[in-house]
Formats: sequence, C-alpha cells, structure tokens
Amino acid sequence: MDNFSKRLKALPGKVSGFLHSRGRKAAPPLNAQAIKWAFRFFLGREPRNRKEIAKHAHHADIESLRRSFVDTVEFRTFLSSQRPWAAPLFLLARPVNSAIPFMFSPPSLATPTSQMCTEAQFHEEAHRKICNALAIDPAHIHRKTWEFVWIIAGLRRAGLLRPGIRALGFGVGNEPLPAFFARLGMEVLATDAPQEAIAGQGWDTTGQHAAGLEQLWHPKIVGREHFDKHVSFAQVDMNAIPANLGGFDFCWSSCCFEHLGSIEKGLDFVCNSLSTVKPGGLVLHTTEFNLSSNDETFEDQTLSLFRRRDIEALYARLIEEGHKPWPINFYPGMGEMDAHVDLPPFATPHLKIQLGKYVSTSIGLAVQKAAS
Repeated sequence: MDNFSKRLKALPGKVSGFLHSRGRKAAPPLNAQAIKWAFRFFLGREPRNRKEIAKHAHHADIESLRRSFVDTVEFRTFLSSQRPWAAPLFLLARPVNSAIPFMFSPPSLATPTSQMCTEAQFHEEAHRKICNALAIDPAHIHRKTWEFVWIIAGLRRAGLLRPGIRALGFGVGNEPLPAFFARLGMEVLATDAPQEAIAGQGWDTTGQHAAGLEQLWHPKIVGREHFDKHVSFAQVDMNAIPANLGGFDFCWSSCCFEHLGSIEKGLDFVCNSLSTVKPGGLVLHTTEFNLSSNDETFEDQTLSLFRRRDIEALYARLIEEGHKPWPINFYPGMGEMDAHVDLPPFATPHLKIQLGKYVSTSIGLAVQKAAS
C-alpha cells in the first residue's frame, strides 16, 4: 500500500470515507457527475471536454478514481501552487444586517456559541473530558472530533444533557453521539438517508452510512441493553423531512448538510430542521465553511462550501422567522495548527483542509427555535 493510501485509510470522517473504498463491497458504477467532482476536488478545475470525462469512465469505484488523480503530475503541481493560508479580512467585518448577533474573539468550548474549529479549543479541559466520555483520544487533533465535542458543549450550555430529553440526529453514520446520549438516559431517534438517496456517493460502501442500530452502538460508551432501550432508528431524507417528525428537545447533524445537493438545499435543511423541535428547542449543525472567499465557492451535487454571506443570509432568514441564532463568531484561530492546511489525502493535524482551490474548516451553527 502506498503512502497516500496508508494516510487516507487511517483518517476517520466522511471526506476520507467517500474517497476510500478499498476492502469493502463494490460501489455502484461511477457516473459523469462523480468524475466532474473529482476534477474539482483534486485539480481545482472543470473537465476540459467530454473526452477528458470519458477517460475516467472505466474506473470501477471511488478508490480507483482517486488513484488516477493523486498519481498524476497535474495533481502534485496543483498542490505545490497553493499559497500559505492567511486569515482573510472578510472574516473581521461586522454583518451588514445589524440584527445578526456577532462576535469576533477566540472561541471556547466552556462558553460555546456558533463558532469555527480552532486549535485552542483542543487544549481546553472541556475538550479532554468530552473526548474521554466519547472514548476518543483527546490528542487526536481532527476537526471531526471537534464537531462532536462542540455539539455536546452546546447542549451542556443549554442544559440539555439530562435523562428524559428527546433528541433527533440527522445523517448519523457511525458517530458516537447516539450512544453517548443513551448513556445519559436520553431518548434518541437516530436517522440516516434512505439507500436510494445516497446511491453512488460512497457512504454505503465505506462504513459512513447507518442502515440500522448496529453501526451506532459503541460498547466503550454504553452497554447494549441500555443502548437498545434508549435509541431507535429511522431512515430520513434530509431534503424531505417528514411532517410528523417533531416534538424533540433538540436535533443535531455533524458534517452532513453540505452534501444535500446545493448551498440552497443545505440552508433550507437548517431552517426545516427547526420544525422537528419544540418551541424554545435547539438545533445544532456543523458544516464546511469557506475560508478563502466570500464570493466564489465550491458547489456541487455531492459537496458545497458555505461562505460567510451564506451563513449571514441564513441568520437573517431565521431571525425574520422569530428564531434566535446563537451569536456567530468567525474567529479562525491564531495557533500554529490554525495556519496549517491539510492536503489530500489528509492526515493530522486536520483543522483546515484544501478542497480544490479553497481552504475550508468546520463551523458549528446553533439556533434556538422561537418560543411560540
């Protein structure tokens, strides 16, 4: 196995899962859309013509397609051409809409708000304690870990980590949160996309998709009997949330709504997810945030990078509907790891990532539903 494959195989999270399917059942045949996605992701450009797409049509799975790009001179040239990342000025400006709650200071897990993943948060005591509760190594500097920790920190701030609370998870994959909530005596409905909604995207062939409870039980977190008592499972399309799915104290998703087909669909999901919680309830969602531009971005059927202006438009919409988003903090971090941009095929530290010509990181958005 080459070094690229070794590093990619060791990486948890949905991005690496999508790009690495070795050792699992064969994926559905790749279509032109998947091939176009690979051009954007690995080379930062569109295919030049149909002939260039057809050149990759023979690949049987995502792994074969991945290799065809990372082993090329163009891919290595593209990576070497990327400039070191520096915090852009557009992060500092106050929102044009004065109704949007805003702050710009080092974010903390002790007093979380809507914020980005930064190095300093990995050194907090709150991070260590939550990681231990999730049976995750606190020394693993990875933004996927941060997403889980931020969600729990937000729930702790809201007083929602207690027995009897009803929780709804979207796109849960094999994440540890349902097991953690079950251990606390919370009632959890964990959901993931129907099989037909993810066909050909790689989630089902890389262990990143849940088809039932089996993928969600983490024995280091909770016993099986207790888990089965408190967790149930259903298939839910995040683009078409059932009208009868409601009455929860909170809902969450971790790095999911950027995969719903477009920026518009992702933002619509955040708004629609509020219908699943009680008046005054809380929704917490993490996603990809574009750190390179507030104008151009990466938008594809399989992945979208949300710009600051997209987040502000979402906040304005939520506020107009009477909801209360937690203050948005675009502080990107000033530590050594905050300046590091991880490149395909990805390793650790993994706080910022190169996706095509854009640098991205994880951002968490918390919104309290209108009281009535």
